Amino acid sequence: MSTVATKLPPGPNSFIPVINLISLRRDPLGFLTRLAKEYGEIAFFKLGPQPVYLISNPEYIREILITHNKNFMKGEGLQRAKRLLGEGLLTSEGEYHLRQRRLVQPAFHRQRIAGYASTMIDYAARLRDKWNGGEALDISREMMRLTLAIAGKTLFDADVESEADEIGDALSQTMQQFNRMTLPFSQLMEKLPLPSTRRFLKGRERLDKTIYQIIEERRRSGRDHGDLLSMLVSARDEEGDGSGMSDEQLRDEAMTIFLAGHETTATALTWTWYLLSTNPEAESKFHAEIDEVLGGRLPTAEDYPKLKYTEMVFAESMRLFPPAWIIGRRALNDYQIGDYHIPARSILLMSQYVMHHNPKYFPDPERFDPERWRPEAKEARPQFSYFPFGGGPRLCIGESFAWMEGVLVMATLAQKWKLRIVPGHPVDLQPLVTLRPKHGMKMTVEMS
Repeated sequence: MSTVATKLPPGPNSFIPVINLISLRRDPLGFLTRLAKEYGEIAFFKLGPQPVYLISNPEYIREILITHNKNFMKGEGLQRAKRLLGEGLLTSEGEYHLRQRRLVQPAFHRQRIAGYASTMIDYAARLRDKWNGGEALDISREMMRLTLAIAGKTLFDADVESEADEIGDALSQTMQQFNRMTLPFSQLMEKLPLPSTRRFLKGRERLDKTIYQIIEERRRSGRDHGDLLSMLVSARDEEGDGSGMSDEQLRDEAMTIFLAGHETTATALTWTWYLLSTNPEAESKFHAEIDEVLGGRLPTAEDYPKLKYTEMVFAESMRLFPPAWIIGRRALNDYQIGDYHIPARSILLMSQYVMHHNPKYFPDPERFDPERWRPEAKEARPQFSYFPFGGGPRLCIGESFAWMEGVLVMATLAQKWKLRIVPGHPVDLQPLVTLRPKHGMKMTVEMS
């Protein structure tokens, strides 16, 4: 450790602290990218009275998320997100989080995830058979419906396709409010009788109703459905007191997995189709691999490791448009980074979007280039130059699930179809909880 320094890292000199809040609210990606570009690996700014540090050095990020992770807790936004997610893995802290992770982890073991491959493929094949050549679709909505159906089946052994629009709308309402929860003063806003607050409460009530009904049925029947919920219901904390989860704990974990599991993958897939439609050379290689590996048949779990270029396309899509685009931590105790002293209770931000567009690690960062993900190129970069699923003890528990789902869904749909962005359709980023396309993604379906 260096000698404690009192000087602040460089950052924007604003005599009106609320200006930073307005800038962050108006264009968070642009604001954070400018900070990193202008002020380097540690940039300091204030959001109202709150000191904030943007960290853009892979080694510093590794130390925060892994080496010294016990000195940090989730940022205030995710603390407030407990209104939606309760004490799920995304929001819980300390010993409680470790216990819940122990209980949930077996549901995401590699062998178990491979068992979900047939569900992913079946639902993707069902969707592709509904499409018609020449029709224009909002692919963002199509991917949301698909991953929602897959999440419902693998998590609950429930066919939620018939309710996909209703549940999807409820999720959208809660996600919109979720974004507001991450802002200072949001607690005050939530107490006001605003239409957005009423929509959030209605959406949460709709989701709770669905999840609690399934939990009640599962408890009553006692039958093992071979899904994630069955594992969670029967899980016992063998390293702790041997107890299982209450209905409320099950609800919190199910809500977290349901929300995070379908939203992030749908968003990543949407951006992938857009990038393939605007990069014909990569698209051609992608289709060539699918033809060679599958030979016209549907994929299986065994094909997943063979679809190497498909995975590279998906990885590059999540570099350019990371679904989870920022991580926040609050320092529990004073902390030292390089020459700078970070006081306790400061907020530290680490942005996947900023890091993934850093030319130091990704030359010509705006260019879509799946070749960046060849093994030798990956090994040449530091670990936390790319971290779409976070890292350390809080690494997304569903990472392996998401990679397999993304690759198998891409392969299944692309066997039959190519997708073309509708000319003139606006493509803008909407950084909510995930990095959504602001106007959806209107694309035309063409025979492959």
